[in-house]
Amino acid sequence: MQSSRRRRVKIIATLGPASADRQTVSALFDAGADVFRINMSHASHDAMRERVAMIRSIEEEKGRPIGILVDLQGPKLRLGLFAEGGVDLHKGEGFVLDADTTPGDASRVQLPHPEILSSLAPGHRILIDDGKVLLRVVEAEPARATTVVEVPGRVSNKKGVSLPDTTIPTSALTPKDRADLAAALEENIDWIALSFVQRPEDVIEVKAIARGRALVMAKIEKPQAVARMDEIMEVSDAFMVARGDLGVEMPLERVPGIQKTLTRYARRLGKPVVVATQMLESMITSPVPTRAEVSDVATAVFEGADAIMLSAESAAGQYPREAVATMNKIAIAVESEGIYPSIIEAQRASPEQTGADAIAEAARDVAETLGLKVICAWTNSGSTGLRIARERPRSAILALTPNEEVARRLAVVWGLHPIVTDDARDERDMAERACRYAYIEGFAGAGERIIVVAGVPFGTSGLTNNLRIAVVGGQ
Repeated sequence: MQSSRRRRVKIIATLGPASADRQTVSALFDAGADVFRINMSHASHDAMRERVAMIRSIEEEKGRPIGILVDLQGPKLRLGLFAEGGVDLHKGEGFVLDADTTPGDASRVQLPHPEILSSLAPGHRILIDDGKVLLRVVEAEPARATTVVEVPGRVSNKKGVSLPDTTIPTSALTPKDRADLAAALEENIDWIALSFVQRPEDVIEVKAIARGRALVMAKIEKPQAVARMDEIMEVSDAFMVARGDLGVEMPLERVPGIQKTLTRYARRLGKPVVVATQMLESMITSPVPTRAEVSDVATAVFEGADAIMLSAESAAGQYPREAVATMNKIAIAVESEGIYPSIIEAQRASPEQTGADAIAEAARDVAETLGLKVICAWTNSGSTGLRIARERPRSAILALTPNEEVARRLAVVWGLHPIVTDDARDERDMAERACRYAYIEGFAGAGERIIVVAGVPFGTSGLTNNLRIAVVGGQ
C-alpha cells in the first residue's frame, strides 16, 4: 500500500445516507478523507458490515491504508411520553420527574431511567432538548425529583436529557453498545469511539472487551470527563473533542479553551486527538462554508490536532464531496502559511526520558538542521511513528510497517504516511528500502539524504534505538 498525500492533519468523514454508495465514498477518499466514521446511532449491524466491506474494497483499489472508526451511541437519556404529546413549561414553575409510567402533563412526566433519579441531588441541572429547557432540582428522592423551571420552553415525547452535574453510576456501555461493539470487532475495524465517557473505568471496560483488536478513542463531551481528563487520557489510545454535547453540558464559552487544553495535553502524551462537530455545518445545505467555519477549521489545524472531522456534512448533507474537498483545501492552505511551523513548534512538549523519545527528538533535530525532507520510521506496533509524530517535524514522515492493521490505525495520526511492507531483514535493507519508498512516493529525489529510524533487532515492538542518514539512489 502506498501513500502520497502531503497534508499533515488528517480528515475523518462520517458515512450516512448521503454517502452510502461506493462511488460517493470513493469520491470522498479522492477529495481528502483519510478515515471513515460509522456512527452506530444511525447504522444497523448489516449497514455497518456493508460499509466496512465497501471501504476495504476502495482501500484495495486505491493502494492506501484507510482507517475505519466505529462510533458507539452511548447512553441516550430521554423523557417519557406526554398525554398530549408535549407541554409548555414556564419560568419559575415546578415540574416533577418520576418513575410513574402514566403519560405526563404540565406538572410531571416519567424519566424512564431509575439510575438517574437515584443519582440526582438538589442543585443539579437538567437540560432538555440540547439545552433549550433548563430545570433545577430542588428536592430529590430515589424515584422522584422536584425541579423548578429556570429556562422555559416546550418539552415533548422522548426529548433528550443531559445532566451536566450528575455522575451516573453505570457503565458508558449500554446493551446496544455491547452488541454493536461485538459486531464491529468481528469486522476488523481500527478504532472504537466511546461516547459519554465519565471516568477512566469506562475506557478500561471497552479495552478489556476489544483486547487489542481495535484501539479506543475516548470522546470528551461531559463535564465529568473534563474534570478527570488526566486519568481518562492516561488509559485511552486517542481522544475526540466532541464539541456538540460538550457545548450543551458546559457553557459554550468554555469549549474553545477545553479544545486547546485537550489538544496540547494529547500531544504531550503522544496520542492522537480529533476535533469534531459543526466544523463546516452550513455545508449540509450550502456548497460553500461560512467565513467563521473556515476560521474554526483553521484554528484546529494551527493547534496541531491530529485530525478534523465531518459529521452530518458528509453523512446527510447535500454536498458531501464538496465538504471534504473544502476541509482539505483549508488544511493545505493553513499548513502552507509561513507562520504555521513556528506556531506548531511553540506548542512542542519536552520529550519523555526514554531512549525512544530521545531518538525521535534527535531525528527531528537532525532533519531540521540538515534540511532533510523526510523521516522514514520503521514501526512494528506503531509506537515509533507516534513518537516521531509527537515531535511535529517539518519533514514528512513515512511509517513503514509489516502490519496492515497498524498502517490503518496510523491513518488518523498527524503527518504520518503509512506504507505496508515486509519487515526489514537487516540494517542495509532497512536503509535501502526506506530510500526506495521515499523516492517512489515523491518525498525525496535521487542523491538526497533522508533519516531512517528503527528498532534493532527488527520485529521487536516498542524498541526505537537506531537512527541513521541514508542517501537516495537513482531508482
